[in-house]
Amino acid sequence: MKNTKTTLLAIVAVLLTIGALWFTNRAVTPRQATWDDVLAEGKNGNYRIITTDELAQRYQEDADSLFLVDTRQEWEFRTGHLKGAVNFPMEPTAWARWSKASDLEKLLGPDKDRTLVFY
Repeated sequence: MKNTKTTLLAIVAVLLTIGALWFTNRAVTPRQATWDDVLAEGKNGNYRIITTDELAQRYQEDADSLFLVDTRQEWEFRTGHLKGAVNFPMEPTAWARWSKASDLEKLLGPDKDRTLVFY
């Protein structure tokens, strides 16, 4: 009887482990953000949204006035990026934003008046 309980407990533990691994490692495709989502998030955060045309004009006129942050993975950044950009890899998940918040704060520094561009 003791062997049966031990075997049953081992099977349950293995099944729970398999279930936990499956749940935490499954691919989750985030919902594609729309332009309206971007505008709403910008409004909620007191951000000023500019068009790509305006960004291109400001970049050509004075690229040093922009703080460019490339949020792609490091290997993507190495394949090419805007001149003067810094790399800060960011996954599009709430967990990534939460876990990297202090690192991002350090990267951005205390200057709140400069123009930040995340791409």
